[in-house]
Parts: sequence; structure tokens; C-alpha cells
Amino acid sequence: MLAIKIWNYIKGYVIIRIKGLTLERLLNLALSKDIYLRNVNRLDSSTLEGTVSLEGYRALEEIVQKLGCEMEVVKRRGLPFFLDRIRYRKTFIFGLMLFIVLSIFLSSIIWKIEIIGAEQTPKEEIIKLLEENNIKKGLFKHRIDKEEVEGIILAELDYLSFIDVRINGVKLIVEIKELDIDPERVDSSYPCNIVARKKGVVVKVIAKNGEALVEKGEIVEENDVLISGVIESENSDEIYLVHAEGQVLAQTRYSHMVETPIVKLEKVETGNVYKQRGIIINGKGIRFLSGEIPFENYIEEVEEKSIFNFLGFEFPIKFVNYIYREVEVKEIKQDIDFLKQASKLEATEEINKQLHKSCEIISRNAIYTIDGNILRTKVTIETIEDIGKIQIISN
Repeated sequence: MLAIKIWNYIKGYVIIRIKGLTLERLLNLALSKDIYLRNVNRLDSSTLEGTVSLEGYRALEEIVQKLGCEMEVVKRRGLPFFLDRIRYRKTFIFGLMLFIVLSIFLSSIIWKIEIIGAEQTPKEEIIKLLEENNIKKGLFKHRIDKEEVEGIILAELDYLSFIDVRINGVKLIVEIKELDIDPERVDSSYPCNIVARKKGVVVKVIAKNGEALVEKGEIVEENDVLISGVIESENSDEIYLVHAEGQVLAQTRYSHMVETPIVKLEKVETGNVYKQRGIIINGKGIRFLSGEIPFENYIEEVEEKSIFNFLGFEFPIKFVNYIYREVEVKEIKQDIDFLKQASKLEATEEINKQLHKSCEIISRNAIYTIDGNILRTKVTIETIEDIGKIQIISN
């Protein structure tokens, strides 16, 4: 097992060769004194090789002398011997320590700020906002409070639906998702296009600034440019970037399907619990004394605990507890009419979360199908709405 190999390397071990006429007796005596020889290989009738720990080697010397055998060390392996070899190599040790210190120092600093998901908000604006609050390249990682960074951005950009601040290596990553911004709130000095938020059939186009690229009756896909902020001069080859403004009304459709089991399986815990322990090294798991789980139906829980944590760096070694709780599975048949009403309501609520505030609902429809034990409810709502959103043109 990998964990045992790592432990043996840390403690150190030697590969030995023993010569003598009483090798069987030697092995029996070693076993009786809890001296464990591994990878024993008989070379001939009077010679064998094996692997033994440092403590085992010292204890084995007495038995070898008592039986009149000869023992020599073929190879030395493990951390104690490595440390012993480099003890007198001062230049190497100094260079190694300097490399470790520099690596820790350099890896504890933010060298790049990356903005992900900004379409309507210029990335430069977010980076400038962070710099004004002393969050910039060259800052130590431990001085960055992720919740504080999120609060600073949300206080200024309150139209964000999602924000996640994380540190990956030497990068500070800010990932955002934007709600549709009112055109009045976008700085008119930034050139931009108006693009489609979603698929739809164009009903009406009103271009106040920029060039309309779509017409009534045309089908547009998400992110298609509707009103362009890139204007070509009629008298020359020059191109002008402008802040596009306008509305594009389109007929859109929202659908959501809910699948509900007619016969529901309910799990009830019996109180019986079975546990296993293990270790995870670099994402690979090893279980100690693993066996078959004694339950047919169970709920599994996994608890992980880090072994080492140094200067914010988490070593890739974790102890793991695997917990299995036995459950009894009971079947409960549900009322079809009640399920239809509940699933229709659930699907409608999910669609309502997606509807734009300016939309006009023109139709609603619900279709029910039963496939075996599954009731499928598909709700469709058609609307007319302004599907345009601003997309900053990056220079």
C-alpha cells in the first residue's frame, strides 16, 4: 500500500544480504523477536536478500552473530540516509533552503487579477475599483479577505446576480454574472453593441444610436448583435465606435419540465452504522481494513480532515472517515391530480425566475405525460419583451 511505502521511506530501511548455513533458523528467530523481513529472496542455498527497517537491522545483528552468519548492507533507502548525505553539502543545503524560502515567498503574493464573466461592465472598471481599495498586484494573499472583496464590488455594482472571489496559485480570480443593466446606468463613454439576451422572433426594432442589424420577423439567437456600435464611414474606410442605444422587441418562449415519481421511495434510517477509515494522497484514496458494506440500502457520508497546513498551503494528504447508515426503503403512491398541480406550480415558479421585468405574457400552456412511474410536466410561457442587452466593445 502507498501509505505503508511512504511510512517506511520516512523511517528509513536497508536492503541486506545474509550468508550462512542456518538461514531457516535465522528467519524463525527473527520472526519470534518481531523483526519483519520483507521482499525476502533466496539467491542460493546459503544466501538470501531482504528488506528490513533500521530498528530491525540493529536487532538482527545479534541473531546473525549468534548463528555465525555474515550480513552486509547492499543498499540504504529512506529519508534518514538522504538527510545524512546532504548534511555536509552546505552549498546544496543553502541553495535548497533559499529555493524553498523564495518559492514560499513568491507564491504567497498575488501577481495577476483576472476578471471572468464581465460583458456589460468593463474589466478595467472592476480592476480600478479594487485598486482604489488597495487590492492590487503585489499584495500578499493572507491580506485579502474574499468576503470583503465581494462586498466592495457588490456595493458599487449592485446589478450582479453572482460573484465569486477566489485565489488560484498567484492569481486573484473574480468571477461575476450580470443581470441586465439599464442602458442609463452604463457609462456612455464606453462603446458598446446591443446583443440578444436570448433566442426570439423580432417584432420591432428601435435604434436610437448605432446601426440596426435585424428586421421584423427575423429569428435571432442568444448573443447575436442586434444594434451595432461599430459604424463604417460612408466617405472613407474609417470605422467609428459608438455607444449603441435602442430597443429590440421580440416574441420569446420559456419552457421548464418537471419530472416527478408517482410512486415515491422514502428512506428511513434504522440506526445501524458501519464505518471505514482511509487516507487520500494527491486525490487517490486508500482504505484501511476495507470490507463489504453489511447493508443492502444505506446513506454514505464522507468526512475529510487535512493532516498538514503550513502558511496557508494545504498538503495533499487527508484522513477520511467513510460512514454508512442503514436505511429501509418504503414505497408511497401519490395522487396524480395533486402531482399535476404541484409540478405545474413548480415549473411556473422556475420560469418566473427567468422572466424579464418588462415582458408581456401572451400565452401559457402545460402538457402532462406519464412514462412508467414518472409524471412529466412541461410548462411553456410565451412573451413579448425587449431582448437587448449591452455588451462592451473591448479595444
